[in-house]
Amino acid sequence: MQISIPSNKLTNYFRDSYRELKKVVWPTKRETINHTLVVIGISLGVAVFLGALDFLFTWLFERFVQ
Repeated sequence: MQISIPSNKLTNYFRDSYRELKKVVWPTKRETINHTLVVIGISLGVAVFLGALDFLFTWLFERFVQ
């Protein structure tokens, strides 16, 4: 009869996780900066678009209510 030690599973988990992390191809600093700028640009674009829609609908609503 073999007794399973719970910590053995935990050790295997961390060992396997470490092996997988060694396979990861991390982005370069330049790629990270470019992706960050793209996210900021898209976020600003969406904010301006939604702000313009809010302004337009508020203006139209005020016109109809008066």
